[in-house]
Amino acid sequence: MALVTFIIPVRHQANASDWGALKARLSQTMASIAGQSNGDWRGIVVANEGADLPPLPPQFSVERVTFPPNQLHDMASADRELVYDAFRLDKGRRVLNGMLAARNSRFFMIVDDDDFVSSNIVDYVSRHSDANGWKIDLGFLWSEGARFLLQTNEFAKLCGTSLIVRSDLYRLPETFADAEETFIKSMLGSHVRIANILAEAGTPLGSLPFRGAIYRVGHSGAHSKSSDLLRTHFLNKSVIRHPRRLIRDLMRVHMLGDGLRREFFGKPIDSAVAARASHPVEQFNRQQEIG
Repeated sequence: MALVTFIIPVRHQANASDWGALKARLSQTMASIAGQSNGDWRGIVVANEGADLPPLPPQFSVERVTFPPNQLHDMASADRELVYDAFRLDKGRRVLNGMLAARNSRFFMIVDDDDFVSSNIVDYVSRHSDANGWKIDLGFLWSEGARFLLQTNEFAKLCGTSLIVRSDLYRLPETFADAEETFIKSMLGSHVRIANILAEAGTPLGSLPFRGAIYRVGHSGAHSKSSDLLRTHFLNKSVIRHPRRLIRDLMRVHMLGDGLRREFFGKPIDSAVAARASHPVEQFNRQQEIG
């Protein structure tokens, strides 16, 4: 049984405008997770049958699903609430498959396939393993290739990679067929609803006391259509009209130095090691070690 299981739900390949770019970002996300300073974790990528995936680091496995493409994936294709609802269902049922494959894990963390996590998460959880879990309120925003990050203290409102929850609080069904659609959407497909649901149930989440994740924004594959940091915060007309906002945002800038790279970006995945780790025998051996 792993202390923390990181679950990465990957969209249907037909919903990706550039699968090669998605694979590259997914590989970087897995490398970030694999950089944990405490080894009591596992990672699960949930992807459709036939989806070509990058090499997996040790301690990662794949759960294959057969869900059809999300017909409302494109944010511009329909009423926004209908799009969000379809997204919650598609993401939530992928997450459920991953959780059912690791239901004995003590904690779950859902990670979007283009984000980064702090290498200190599992170690912190190991020292507070009786907690309900945590929201990541303190985090960073980062545009791909930029040499700086923008600090935010409202990370959980912006990014899905923001919750670490004790597994029993999800009250998972015995099988996938037993799950109600409302449960899938609210508890697994939405990162903004679960904290309130748990608080109302008397099991509130704490706030992680350090910056726990990086939200990669502004790239072409981002489902949220998030904007590039430079354009949003520094190079637009509103900055001229609101100079105080510029000053505030400049105070939130943090240079991406070696320390942050080590903490959040991990090491590039070695293809040979990953290939061995992805072999069925190696996966079985790792599962025995983890379990």
